[in-house]
Amino acid sequence: MSMNDAHLLIVDDDERIRELLKKFLMRSGFLVTAARDAAHARRVLAGLDFDLIIMDVMMPGEDGISLTKSLRESMATPILLLTAKGETDDRIAGLEAGADDYLPKPFEPKELLLRVNAILRRMPDTTTQDSAPKVLHLGAIRYDIERGEMWQGDELLRLTGTESQLMKIFSAQPGEPVSRTKLVEDLGRDRGQAQERAVDVQITRLRRKIEPNPKQPQYLQTVRGAGYMLAPD
Repeated sequence: MSMNDAHLLIVDDDERIRELLKKFLMRSGFLVTAARDAAHARRVLAGLDFDLIIMDVMMPGEDGISLTKSLRESMATPILLLTAKGETDDRIAGLEAGADDYLPKPFEPKELLLRVNAILRRMPDTTTQDSAPKVLHLGAIRYDIERGEMWQGDELLRLTGTESQLMKIFSAQPGEPVSRTKLVEDLGRDRGQAQERAVDVQITRLRRKIEPNPKQPQYLQTVRGAGYMLAPD
Protein backbone atom coordinates (compact mmCIF):
# COMPACT_ATOMS: atom_id res chain seq x y z
CA MET A 1 0.00 0.00 0.00
CA SER A 2 1.45 3.38 -0.91
CA MET A 3 1.07 5.91 1.89
CA ASN A 4 -1.14 8.08 -0.29
CA ASP A 5 -3.75 5.36 -0.70
CA ALA A 6 -4.16 5.05 3.06
CA HIS A 7 -7.56 5.90 4.57
CA LEU A 8 -7.29 7.34 8.10
CA LEU A 9 -10.01 7.77 10.73
CA ILE A 10 -9.60 10.58 13.28
CA VAL A 11 -11.64 10.24 16.49
CA ASP A 12 -11.55 13.37 18.67
CA ASP A 13 -14.31 15.28 20.47
CA ASP A 14 -12.49 18.62 20.02
CA GLU A 15 -13.76 19.98 16.70
CA ARG A 16 -10.83 22.38 16.29
CA ILE A 17 -8.21 19.62 16.67
CA ARG A 18 -10.28 17.26 14.51
CA GLU A 19 -10.44 19.76 11.64
CA LEU A 20 -6.76 20.77 11.96
CA LEU A 21 -5.61 17.14 11.84
CA LYS A 22 -7.96 16.36 8.98
CA LYS A 23 -6.69 19.29 6.88
CA PHE A 24 -3.04 18.57 7.66
CA LEU A 25 -3.29 14.84 6.85
CA MET A 26 -5.31 15.47 3.68
CA ARG A 27 -2.64 17.93 2.53
CA SER A 28 -0.11 15.17 3.23
CA GLY A 29 -1.94 12.98 0.71
CA PHE A 30 -4.15 10.78 2.90
CA LEU A 31 -7.84 10.05 2.56
CA VAL A 32 -9.32 11.17 5.91
CA THR A 33 -12.64 10.64 7.69
CA ALA A 34 -13.39 12.18 11.11
CA ALA A 35 -15.64 11.09 13.99
CA ARG A 36 -16.57 13.20 17.03
CA ASP A 37 -16.79 10.42 19.65
CA ALA A 38 -16.68 6.66 20.17
CA ALA A 39 -20.33 6.10 19.18
CA HIS A 40 -19.86 8.06 15.95
CA ALA A 41 -16.62 6.14 15.25
CA ARG A 42 -18.43 2.81 15.67
CA ARG A 43 -21.07 3.86 13.12
CA VAL A 44 -18.39 4.90 10.61
CA LEU A 45 -16.36 1.71 11.21
CA ALA A 46 -19.46 -0.41 10.61
CA GLY A 47 -19.52 0.78 7.01
CA LEU A 48 -15.90 1.49 6.07
CA ASP A 49 -12.46 -0.10 6.33
CA PHE A 50 -9.52 2.03 7.44
CA ASP A 51 -5.75 1.62 7.32
CA LEU A 52 -5.16 3.50 10.59
CA ILE A 53 -7.23 5.01 13.41
CA ILE A 54 -5.94 8.11 15.26
CA MET A 55 -7.85 8.39 18.51
CA ASP A 56 -7.93 10.79 21.45
CA VAL A 57 -7.88 9.02 24.84
CA MET A 58 -9.91 11.62 26.74
CA MET A 59 -13.41 11.75 25.24
CA PRO A 60 -16.81 12.18 26.88
CA GLY A 61 -18.77 8.93 27.04
CA GLU A 62 -16.65 5.96 26.05
CA ASP A 63 -12.96 6.89 26.17
CA GLY A 64 -10.27 5.99 23.65
CA ILE A 65 -8.79 3.15 25.70
CA SER A 66 -12.14 1.42 26.16
CA LEU A 67 -12.92 1.82 22.43
CA THR A 68 -9.47 0.45 21.50
CA LYS A 69 -10.02 -2.62 23.69
CA SER A 70 -13.45 -3.20 22.17
CA LEU A 71 -12.28 -2.74 18.55
CA ARG A 72 -9.39 -5.16 19.12
CA GLU A 73 -11.92 -7.96 19.64
CA SER A 74 -12.94 -7.78 15.99
CA MET A 75 -10.32 -5.86 13.99
CA ALA A 76 -6.56 -5.52 13.58
CA THR A 77 -6.56 -1.97 12.16
CA PRO A 78 -3.59 -0.10 13.69
CA ILE A 79 -4.51 2.48 16.35
CA LEU A 80 -2.48 5.55 17.34
CA LEU A 81 -3.64 7.09 20.64
CA LEU A 82 -3.32 10.79 21.46
CA THR A 83 -2.65 11.05 25.20
CA ALA A 84 -2.47 13.97 27.63
CA LYS A 85 1.06 15.08 28.48
CA GLY A 86 2.53 13.16 31.39
CA GLU A 87 -0.33 10.64 31.64
CA THR A 88 1.95 7.59 31.75
CA ASP A 89 -0.90 5.38 32.99
CA ASP A 90 -2.94 6.21 29.89
CA ARG A 91 -0.08 5.24 27.61
CA ILE A 92 0.50 1.92 29.32
CA ALA A 93 -3.25 1.18 29.50
CA GLY A 94 -3.55 2.13 25.82
CA LEU A 95 -0.78 -0.19 24.72
CA GLU A 96 -2.20 -2.98 26.90
CA ALA A 97 -5.62 -2.42 25.30
CA GLY A 98 -4.05 -3.04 21.88
CA ALA A 99 -2.95 0.39 20.60
CA ASP A 100 0.07 0.33 18.26
CA ASP A 101 1.56 3.61 19.40
CA TYR A 102 0.78 6.80 21.32
CA LEU A 103 1.62 10.47 20.90
CA PRO A 104 1.48 12.85 23.89
CA LYS A 105 -0.28 16.19 23.37
CA PRO A 106 0.69 18.85 22.47
CA PHE A 107 2.61 17.60 19.43
CA GLU A 108 3.94 19.01 16.19
CA PRO A 109 1.93 17.95 13.12
CA LYS A 110 5.19 16.72 11.54
CA GLU A 111 5.71 14.37 14.48
CA LEU A 112 2.23 12.94 13.94
CA LEU A 113 3.03 12.42 10.25
CA LEU A 114 6.25 10.55 11.14
CA ARG A 115 4.34 8.26 13.55
CA VAL A 116 1.56 7.62 11.00
CA ASN A 117 4.05 6.74 8.25
CA ALA A 118 6.05 4.53 10.61
CA ILE A 119 2.93 2.57 11.62
CA LEU A 120 1.76 2.17 8.01
CA ARG A 121 5.23 0.92 6.99
CA ARG A 122 4.98 -1.77 9.67
CA MET A 123 1.72 -3.08 8.21
CA PRO A 124 2.04 -6.04 5.85
CA ASP A 125 1.35 -4.98 2.26
CA THR A 126 -1.76 -6.93 1.39
CA THR A 127 -2.67 -5.00 -1.74
CA THR A 128 -1.10 -7.55 -4.04
CA GLN A 129 -3.19 -10.45 -2.82
CA ASP A 130 -6.22 -8.56 -1.60
CA SER A 131 -6.98 -5.14 -3.00
CA ALA A 132 -10.31 -5.09 -1.18
CA PRO A 133 -12.16 -2.02 -2.40
CA LYS A 134 -13.77 0.24 0.16
CA VAL A 135 -17.36 -0.98 -0.11
CA LEU A 136 -20.57 0.01 1.66
CA HIS A 137 -23.30 -2.61 1.95
CA LEU A 138 -26.91 -1.47 1.62
CA GLY A 139 -28.85 -4.73 1.86
CA ALA A 140 -28.50 -6.45 -1.52
CA ILE A 141 -26.69 -3.40 -2.95
CA ARG A 142 -22.92 -2.85 -2.81
CA TYR A 143 -21.45 0.61 -3.35
CA ASP A 144 -17.75 0.78 -4.25
CA ILE A 145 -16.64 4.16 -2.90
CA GLU A 146 -13.39 4.46 -4.84
CA ARG A 147 -14.90 3.53 -8.19
CA GLY A 148 -18.23 5.24 -7.53
CA GLU A 149 -20.01 2.07 -8.73
CA MET A 150 -23.20 0.52 -7.41
CA TRP A 151 -23.80 -3.21 -7.81
CA GLN A 152 -26.69 -5.55 -7.18
CA GLY A 153 -25.24 -9.06 -7.39
CA ASP A 154 -23.37 -9.12 -10.74
CA GLU A 155 -25.40 -6.27 -12.19
CA LEU A 156 -23.90 -2.77 -12.37
CA LEU A 157 -26.66 -0.25 -11.58
CA ARG A 158 -26.63 2.88 -13.68
CA LEU A 159 -26.44 6.13 -11.73
CA THR A 160 -27.00 9.58 -13.18
CA GLY A 161 -24.27 12.21 -12.65
CA THR A 162 -26.22 13.80 -9.79
CA GLU A 163 -26.95 10.41 -8.18
CA SER A 164 -23.22 9.58 -8.34
CA GLN A 165 -22.37 12.91 -6.71
CA LEU A 166 -24.96 12.33 -3.97
CA MET A 167 -23.56 8.86 -3.23
CA LYS A 168 -20.03 10.31 -2.99
CA ILE A 169 -21.23 12.98 -0.55
CA PHE A 170 -23.17 10.51 1.65
CA SER A 171 -20.53 7.75 1.60
CA ALA A 172 -17.88 10.20 2.85
CA GLN A 173 -19.85 10.44 6.11
CA PRO A 174 -22.03 7.37 6.66
CA GLY A 175 -24.30 7.55 9.70
CA GLU A 176 -24.05 11.35 9.65
CA PRO A 177 -26.95 13.57 8.49
CA VAL A 178 -26.24 15.99 5.62
CA SER A 179 -28.50 19.05 5.39
CA ARG A 180 -30.37 19.87 2.20
CA THR A 181 -28.54 23.24 2.06
CA LYS A 182 -25.17 21.47 2.22
CA LEU A 183 -26.25 19.00 -0.48
CA VAL A 184 -27.26 21.92 -2.73
CA GLU A 185 -23.84 23.55 -2.13
CA ASP A 186 -21.87 20.33 -2.64
CA LEU A 187 -23.74 19.68 -5.88
CA GLY A 188 -22.59 23.12 -7.03
CA ARG A 189 -26.11 24.52 -7.34
CA ASP A 190 -27.38 28.01 -6.52
CA ARG A 191 -28.98 28.22 -3.10
CA GLY A 192 -32.73 28.47 -2.68
CA GLN A 193 -35.87 26.50 -1.92
CA ALA A 194 -36.34 25.45 -5.54
CA GLN A 195 -32.91 23.77 -5.50
CA GLU A 196 -33.65 22.08 -2.17
CA ARG A 197 -36.85 20.66 -3.68
CA ALA A 198 -34.81 19.49 -6.69
CA VAL A 199 -32.49 17.64 -4.26
CA ASP A 200 -35.56 15.99 -2.66
CA VAL A 201 -36.56 14.70 -6.10
CA GLN A 202 -33.04 13.31 -6.71
CA ILE A 203 -33.12 11.58 -3.31
CA THR A 204 -36.48 9.99 -4.20
CA ARG A 205 -35.02 8.69 -7.47
CA LEU A 206 -31.90 7.38 -5.73
CA ARG A 207 -34.06 5.60 -3.14
CA ARG A 208 -35.85 3.73 -5.94
CA LYS A 209 -32.47 2.23 -6.85
CA ILE A 210 -31.23 1.27 -3.39
CA GLU A 211 -34.25 0.73 -1.14
CA PRO A 212 -36.26 -2.53 -0.95
CA ASN A 213 -39.23 -0.27 -0.11
CA PRO A 214 -38.54 3.35 -1.20
CA LYS A 215 -41.60 4.59 0.73
CA GLN A 216 -40.05 3.32 3.97
CA PRO A 217 -36.37 4.11 3.42
CA GLN A 218 -33.96 2.03 5.43
CA TYR A 219 -30.57 3.04 3.96
CA LEU A 220 -31.09 6.62 2.74
CA GLN A 221 -32.98 7.99 5.71
CA THR A 222 -34.65 11.33 6.33
CA VAL A 223 -33.47 12.80 9.63
CA ARG A 224 -36.11 15.25 10.85
CA GLY A 225 -34.73 18.78 10.99
CA ALA A 226 -31.24 17.63 9.95
CA GLY A 227 -31.46 16.43 6.33
CA TYR A 228 -30.64 13.03 4.86
CA MET A 229 -28.33 10.27 6.08
CA LEU A 230 -26.85 7.15 4.52
CA ALA A 231 -27.14 4.25 6.98
CA PRO A 232 -25.19 1.24 5.62
CA ASP A 233 -25.46 -2.26 7.14
